[in-house]
This record gives sequence, C-alpha cells and structure tokens, in this order.
Amino acid sequence: MGGIPQTRFARSGEHRIAYQVVGDGPVDLVCRGSWLLPVDAAWDLEPSAVFRGRLASFSRLIMFDRPGAGATDSVPPGTVSAVEAWSDDLLVVLDEIGSVRAALLGMLDGGLFAIVFAATHPERTSALVLSDTTAYAGPAAGYPGGITAPPGHDARSFWESWGSEEFTTARRWMYPSLSEGELRALARIERLAASPAAAAAMVQMLTSIDLRPILSAIRVPTLVLHRRDDRFLPIGNGRYLAEHIGGARFVPLKGADSSLTVGDSAEALDEIQEFLTGVRPAPEPDRVLATVLFTDIAGSTELAVRLGDKRWHALLDQHHRVVREQLARFRGREIDTAGDGFFATFDGPARAIRCAMAIRDGLGGLGLSVRAGLHTGEVELMGEKVGGIAVHTGARVSTQAGPGEVLVSRTVVDLVAGSGITFEDRGERELKGVPGSWRLFAVTG
Repeated sequence: MGGIPQTRFARSGEHRIAYQVVGDGPVDLVCRGSWLLPVDAAWDLEPSAVFRGRLASFSRLIMFDRPGAGATDSVPPGTVSAVEAWSDDLLVVLDEIGSVRAALLGMLDGGLFAIVFAATHPERTSALVLSDTTAYAGPAAGYPGGITAPPGHDARSFWESWGSEEFTTARRWMYPSLSEGELRALARIERLAASPAAAAAMVQMLTSIDLRPILSAIRVPTLVLHRRDDRFLPIGNGRYLAEHIGGARFVPLKGADSSLTVGDSAEALDEIQEFLTGVRPAPEPDRVLATVLFTDIAGSTELAVRLGDKRWHALLDQHHRVVREQLARFRGREIDTAGDGFFATFDGPARAIRCAMAIRDGLGGLGLSVRAGLHTGEVELMGEKVGGIAVHTGARVSTQAGPGEVLVSRTVVDLVAGSGITFEDRGERELKGVPGSWRLFAVTG
C-alpha cells in the first residue's frame, strides 16, 4: 500500500461524503469501526493503520465518515435517523465507485449500522463480519449482553468524562494493549472527532437502539468475532449475535482489547480473509428487513354515502394522487391498494414515518382524515408482493390508529432514535391474530 490513501468525496445532492478506497483485492470490503475515528485520522494510530493495511491486502477496502463526522457533511436535523443516514451514504459511495455488492465489517458501534444495512439491503451485501459489537447496549431481563462500564463509573459518568484524563484512564481499561503514547494519540483524535456534547448525544442515541428483534432478518453469510476477555463488551454480546443470526459462525478470539484494531489482530485478520475470499455468492434474498405502512380514510363509508358515487370516486382519485406523490418523494414502494387503503414498504423507518405524516397533512387539505400504522420487521418477498408476520402486524397497528393519527410499533421507535421524530406512548395493545401484547406509540412531531 504505501502512504495514506487519498480522501475523495461522493455527492448526494448538496451532501458530500468523505471516503477512501485502498487496495485492489477480489472482494469489496466496507470497514466501519467506531464513529470516534474519522477515516483520515485512522491512519495516524499505528495499530489501526496496520490493521487496515492488512485488510487492503486481500480486498478493495472502502471507508467513509458517517454524517457529521470527519469530513462528511451533516444531514439537516430531524430528516432521517443516524442508521438511515449511514445506510444512505453507503449506497451513494458504493454507486460512486461502481461496487455492486460489498462485504461489511462492523466493529464496536459500527456493527449496529452494518446489521441494519445487511438486513435491509441484502442485494448489496455479500457478507457480514461483526466484531466486539452488540445488538443492544443496555441491560435487559434474560439478555446476556450489554456494556460494562469501567471501574468507578456507571455508563453515564463514563461518557461524561469525555476528553479528560479520567476518560483516557478508562480507555486504558478498554484497550490494555495500547502504549501510553498510543493512548494519548487516541485521546487527541477523539477530542478532534467530537465535542463532549456531541459525544454525549451520539452515545445516548447508540445506546438506545435495540436491534435484537431484527437479527433474524439477516440472510447473508455472517461471521461473528469477539475477544474472550473483552471487559467493556463481554463475550456474551458476540455469542448472542451468532445465536440469533441464521447460519452465523462464531469465533472467540484471545485478548481483552475492545477492538480488533488494537492488540494482536493476526488471528482475527486470518479469520476474516478466509471467510471473505472463500465465500460463495449469496443467493438472491427471499426475506428482507422493511418498514410497512398501511393507511386508510377514517369514516370512509359514511363519507361515500354522503357524497354519492360520482363525487366519492373523484375524491378517491385525488386521494390516490396525493398518496402516490408522497410515496415517490420518500422512496416508498406501493404494494397494494384496495378502495381507500394503501399498503407500502420502505427501506428506512424514518422515511416511512415522514411519508405517513405528509400523506396525512396533504389529504387534510382535501377534507379527508387519514389514519396510518407502521411496523418494521422481516418480510417475505413473493414476486411483486410481500408477506409475513411483519405485514400482519403493521396492518393490525393501523386498525388501532385514530383519525389523523400515525401509530407505530416499539421497533420503529427504537430504529429512528436520533432522527428528531417524537412520540407519545399509547400503552400496551392486543393485536388481533398477532401473538403477545404490543406497545404502540403515536407520532407527535
């Protein structure tokens, strides 16, 4: 390789995305580690540079800064969630460099974004490698994973010490293999990457995401690596991921550092190289992660009787036009329509919510009161149609919505953390034909 690779920019409208490509191996590999390490700075820390150089020896290595970090532009506040923004930027970068399909290497919090992208875009994902990451950072009953704060800290006080000597001491606990000089270099890079307030906001968002319900939606070859003695993210996190992703292979690694880029990485790199260069092409997906949206007009029967057939059908034509305009605007895919009801799918829950709100507001101008229900889950692809329990759940959520209300499941709320969308808890509901009780939330702004 030789030297630091050139940083280039891909454009999505006015939004510029900083990325680097290095190596010319047979596999396209997207490497995403911690959001604290911009792509330019990653080469300033020797262990990180060595690790990435080895990856580039057997792949075309692709790295890019997340929105608002490093040299990548921020997205306007309250437009899409961090997960969606990362996925959108990755699609732009892949298209920019002519990559049809790439493997994803997600480390630490980068694994959260890789999980969602692999489940949502299996047609663009050849394989998934997760290391020292978790599906959910918080404690939960019956869940063996989550973050363990360093001695003398709880999760909150740990991040509140951001940028200080105290924080560096905690990093020493997380990365025992780093020298004092490397720890100081890492601390400087992290202070340049984010202010204390920005770090706190990002950590709050990341630790609120619960991806456990969507692990079963991953349908690409998956390798899970985890250090046996990782104290920050105990090995139970990695074991849980492997047990809940179909066909995943789990490899425990020696060491205690909370990142593959630190310490002895040879074992991990050997596993990754063998897994990626020997993998067969993934079959075309028959199940993907999607957000389903159902809408219908409240009181439509009474309104049709009052207007008469001719005026009602004219109003329905206007209704359909407004709905389809908003679906096109927010990248929704119309699956079915019957009477005054629409069923559509989206590859991002924040876009689905904003589409539902735009439909509601647009039809309000026609004197129509629309209700909408959304759920994110695994759907089965059946030609141009989709099916599965996630579809039934979304349909049942919509029946619980009142006139003018956009109602969503808890899974949707978790996945749009950081998007600026706000909700009001509507409590537990029984959904007809769907097992268990479901906590629903109304979109408030």
